[in-house]
Amino acid sequence: MASSASSIETSAARVRQGVAPLRAGQGYSFLLRRLHSLSGIVPIGAFLVEHFISNAESANGVQAYNDQVKFLTSLPFVHVLEWVFIFIPLLYHGLYGIYIWYRGDSNVKEYPWSGNWLYFAQRWTGIIAFIYIAYHVIDMRFTGVHLMGGGYNAAFSKVWFDFQNPWTVTFYAIGIVAASWHFAYGLWLFAAKWGLTVGNNARRKFGYVCFALALLLVGIGCWSVSGFLRTPAQQVPWVEHD
Repeated sequence: MASSASSIETSAARVRQGVAPLRAGQGYSFLLRRLHSLSGIVPIGAFLVEHFISNAESANGVQAYNDQVKFLTSLPFVHVLEWVFIFIPLLYHGLYGIYIWYRGDSNVKEYPWSGNWLYFAQRWTGIIAFIYIAYHVIDMRFTGVHLMGGGYNAAFSKVWFDFQNPWTVTFYAIGIVAASWHFAYGLWLFAAKWGLTVGNNARRKFGYVCFALALLLVGIGCWSVSGFLRTPAQQVPWVEHD
């Protein structure tokens, strides 16, 4: 008995020397994860939806798309807006999401439940979406035509030229699907984590809504891409016509 008590005391001492258990609502990790969850909806999710809708103007022709780009790039304090509400939140959400993914373990082989597969898909669509968005921002914002410097009249032409490469179109299609899924399922997770959907029945019904949202966003994204692909070269400025 003495030996057993001694072992228990030794184990307790070892526990006390370690890291204290993180209780609900305590610690920086809880705050950072909540901020990560919130930033995925506002402002990143809101910007994603707006961006999909704005890009759909490509289906209305060259001038309609360029006018939409002109409107967005002419907003007051546009440089402040893009850094505060786009670039910084994207960097935080993306990099911290990669950190969460790196620290987590995938167990879909041992436990092939739907929840594990959804978690697995959310992590990988996040990685793909982050790469896709980073490429898109660098390509459209910091290379070639300077849209913020009055180059909005070349916005349609730039994307049209990019889409002459079928690999670029494929990359955009994959990115659109990944971003749409990641946002829609992230919205479902947000509602569950923040107590907006209480109970399995509410979560199941909201899951249908989020799935429909994902399909809608994919449809809008594909429609936007088709707007560039369906536009003949004769209608694109600065293309040499025979």
